[in-house]
Amino acid sequence: MADDSVLPSPSEITSLADSSVFDSKVAEMSKENLCLASTSNVDEEMPQVEARVIMVQDAGKQEELLKALKEMKVPCVKMDSMEEFESLDSPEFENIFVVTDFQNSVFNDLYKADCRIVGPPVILNCAQRGEPLPFSCRPLYCTSMLNLVLCFTGFRKKEELVKLVTLVHHMGGVIRKECNSKVTHLVANCTQGEKFRVAVSLGTPIMKPEWIYKAWERRNEQCFCAAVDDFRNEFKVPPFQDCILSFLGFSDEEKHSMEEMTEMQGGSYLPVGDERCTHLIVEENTVKDLPFEPSKKLFVVKQEWFWGSIQMDARAGETMYLYEKANTPELKKSVSLLSLSTPNSNRKRRRLKETLAQLSRETDLSPFPPRKRPSAEHSLSIGSLLDISNTPESSIHYGETPKSCAKSSRSSTPVPPKQSARWQVAKELYQTESNYVNILATIIQLFQVPLEEEGQRGGPILAPEEIKTIFGSIPDIFDVHMKIKDDLEDLIANWDESRSIGDIFLKYAKDLVKTYPPFVNFFEMSKEMIIKCEKQKPRFHAFLKINQAKPECGRQSLVELLIRPVQRLPSVALLLNDLRKHTADENPDKSTLEKAIGSLKEVMTHINEDKRKTEAQKQIFDVVYEVDGCPANLLSSHRSLVQRVETVSLGEHPCDRGEQVTLFLFNDCLEIARKRHKVIGTFRSPHDRTRPPASLKHIHLMPLSQIKKVLDIRETEDCHNAFALLVRPPTEQANVLLSFQMTSEELPKESWLKMLCRHVANTICKADAENLMYVADPESFEVNTKDMDSTLSRASRAIKKTSKKVTRAFSFSKTPKRALRMALSSSHSSEGRSPPSSGKLAVSRLSSTSSLAGIPSPSLVSLPSFFERRSHTLSRSTTHLI
Repeated sequence: MADDSVLPSPSEITSLADSSVFDSKVAEMSKENLCLASTSNVDEEMPQVEARVIMVQDAGKQEELLKALKEMKVPCVKMDSMEEFESLDSPEFENIFVVTDFQNSVFNDLYKADCRIVGPPVILNCAQRGEPLPFSCRPLYCTSMLNLVLCFTGFRKKEELVKLVTLVHHMGGVIRKECNSKVTHLVANCTQGEKFRVAVSLGTPIMKPEWIYKAWERRNEQCFCAAVDDFRNEFKVPPFQDCILSFLGFSDEEKHSMEEMTEMQGGSYLPVGDERCTHLIVEENTVKDLPFEPSKKLFVVKQEWFWGSIQMDARAGETMYLYEKANTPELKKSVSLLSLSTPNSNRKRRRLKETLAQLSRETDLSPFPPRKRPSAEHSLSIGSLLDISNTPESSIHYGETPKSCAKSSRSSTPVPPKQSARWQVAKELYQTESNYVNILATIIQLFQVPLEEEGQRGGPILAPEEIKTIFGSIPDIFDVHMKIKDDLEDLIANWDESRSIGDIFLKYAKDLVKTYPPFVNFFEMSKEMIIKCEKQKPRFHAFLKINQAKPECGRQSLVELLIRPVQRLPSVALLLNDLRKHTADENPDKSTLEKAIGSLKEVMTHINEDKRKTEAQKQIFDVVYEVDGCPANLLSSHRSLVQRVETVSLGEHPCDRGEQVTLFLFNDCLEIARKRHKVIGTFRSPHDRTRPPASLKHIHLMPLSQIKKVLDIRETEDCHNAFALLVRPPTEQANVLLSFQMTSEELPKESWLKMLCRHVANTICKADAENLMYVADPESFEVNTKDMDSTLSRASRAIKKTSKKVTRAFSFSKTPKRALRMALSSSHSSEGRSPPSSGKLAVSRLSSTSSLAGIPSPSLVSLPSFFERRSHTLSRSTTHLI
């Protein structure tokens, strides 16, 4: 895989271990020589040395190289063996040897002679970019690792290390001995050691040795870069490489999920107690004691280490996440102190804080800190998230330093001599508002800000579009309620019965209208995005596991926290209504509260109306994506989807008998689509989101005004769940009968027909929707559903479709469909009649419905301008229906 070129001498091994030192010395020597030459003899002109390329052996036979050198205007000569080397050596030229094989004897001889050697990719890349040939103190085959600084760790065999270092140099990379911020990649042969921990803390990509070997295999590819994410990510060291995990205290479902995640992240797992395990992952909330005495080599860690490693995409330090057994002296001491009901003395309080600080002190270098222990005060009373006294506001930050974080809540609120019912409700309103603001700040601080942060270890967890979909207008809602909370806090601190609470909500009513609808309307989409990303992205799943376990979340998931804005405004309206009841009639705030309640109801009505419109538009878009060839004019702001009905065609139109047809009823039109026989490809939207392929094929978009009658076909032994539509297109004089059989049992036929008649009546501005429905016998229109699902019927339909395909395939005069339409339309306009066709078709187009009573035909009639197919006439006159 790698080349076996001559290895450097022992005296040069130190320079290979840190080639950056050697490179800097070469640069300094060249600068010193340049300064000496310029100061020693200024008047003497320096001799001009021209670069010359010497094509060694097979390199001289490559026409592509010769053409590239000609474009670069660089002189070149050919050399077949080392015997010609002395004759080509000249002080007038700086010779650059192009060698195609860095393993043969000629390369070794040139390398020993300290010649300047490059590979063919270097020449081709320079010619393509219009750049001069690069200077390198080492043989340079290609530039696929140019500007990369590598460091190595965990290699015990010196031969393997020197081999890798040589390949890196051949590809233009630089080697450093120490791992620091200047190193771009760490090549690791193990997941332990100081260099590994430093690379994890700095976020440096940690690579397998195979990365170098695979990059060398692609050395002849032009413009190839080994640092490209698509190529590099294949060879990153997974978090659990060389780790064998076991899990204790988890449910069967969660344990199975974690075991699958372990294998995905490069590790393996064994049952608890197996001596080969390297890590025991413990659920600290359920496990009180270990079932066995762990060995010194076994890391017993909390589950936070597991999820933290996945989120960072690297193995986290175990020291910070060690599991503490319940019988440890330190924990017993802290528990005894925490069990004190009321620490009366300052000395006890100081001892309590010191004990908790000692337990939470961290000693390991890791970029992912564990969950901090709460302070002494809050450890004594950890309650619900909705309790204002247990939600520290000073620990929450949004962006730089939001007001809600920098400004602490006033703990000592002046209490009136007599706490009126109005004051009690006002205080409850303030407390719930303060809790709500803290929840919004928690969402922003724990979830949104870390996800938007640049320079995340392992790359971004989510794309910007996914983050925007999940959080939406949460920051804007937070800003509005932060102002409301501040005003309420000032009102409670300076309480007076005459102070107006309604004015506060009237003041921010317009802001609520702006901020809430965008979030509430797309909450379901936000919820779906969280579920989707959690399934498809293990790092996001680990991110949620870590943050949702923190006390700030109150053991609630991100979805449960995000639903709070949906619930907040109705809760505020109820509190304001309760406040109004406890406000005296002579109090000016009585009328103000009524206005505030009215404004909130208007906001909620506006939200509901916007949500209804948004959902209606989303339903129309879903129809457009599901129906292939759906007309663009279906999308309209005034249009909404009313009902979807699955049917089977009973005639030859709108498609063949027995075809599955879907009817989409909108408030002003009817979309008719059939099931596609062949589904090809998928729809790919922006941001690499794929949609399922369209399962339906568009047939016709019919305005409801074209439906003249809705026929309810009576139930018989040969006819079940059948109905028909009598349609007259505006450009035609003949009636069209479309007959269907409903296949879905969720919607009764009677309800569907009444719904259809009502919307038809609304479209044509008629109040008597019942007069549009007509009950008919199936024999009157030769409609029947007998043998629709029989084997013979399905075989007959299959033969008919095959016959059509064969006819099209062996047609010798394939006239384009568009040209045929133009010819027919021009013939129709010039002659004033229908295009020539069969006798029956001509009669059906020229005759009125009243003259076709005696002509037997199938149960529906269609016209070329309506379905662009051959049509049939009605079996009986339908004039009396109109």
